[in-house]
Amino acid sequence: MEMVIWQLPQISDERPHGLKYRLFCGSPSECFVRYDNEAGKGDHVHYGENEKDYSFETVEKLIEDFQSDCQRIADWSWE
Repeated sequence: MEMVIWQLPQISDERPHGLKYRLFCGSPSECFVRYDNEAGKGDHVHYGENEKDYSFETVEKLIEDFQSDCQRIADWSWE
């Protein structure tokens, strides 16, 4: 599991929240859950090989959604 969130020097049309992030749950060979906002794709989430748009609200909500998905999909325990 890895969570990385950068505060960008300025907002942009692509990143109106002013953040770049990557939250990953998996192994070196398999992605269970990944939230990111790669350039050109905007905010989105990966569930294994599937990808869907993600509606970013706040950093707190992003982390909460990520942790919930990790627990639900990968049986990750948050203590």
